[in-house]
Amino acid sequence: QVQVDESGGGLVQAGGSLRLSCTTSGRTGHYAMGWFRQAPGKEREAVSCISASGVTIYYDDSVRGRFTVSRDNAKNTHDLQMSGLKPEDTATYYCAMRRETYCPGYWFSSDAYHYWGQGTQVTVSP
Repeated sequence: QVQVDESGGGLVQAGGSLRLSCTTSGRTGHYAMGWFRQAPGKEREAVSCISASGVTIYYDDSVRGRFTVSRDNAKNTHDLQMSGLKPEDTATYYCAMRRETYCPGYWFSSDAYHYWGQGTQVTVSP
């Protein structure tokens, strides 16, 4: 059974930084990974996608230049380094994994991912 687990959420002041980590288990090999977030009363939105090799990375425009995604395949980890945080970044952040190695053209859609974590809360105070 595939398991996806996020950690690292918390409360931070605007302008601060936070690092989220995602670990996966239960499936042999390495696959494309995504981060999503959902604020109260809003739809879930994509943050990033990173290919299995780490060569291809996509970011949503709202986070590009502030967030950096990385992965360590030897440890089965996938991190999201968030800097310059804004109150509008407040949300539950979810890690997701695809069954394929690449980020597709529709990487920003929840439908592109097959396995999801339970989410970790990030709160940015003004």
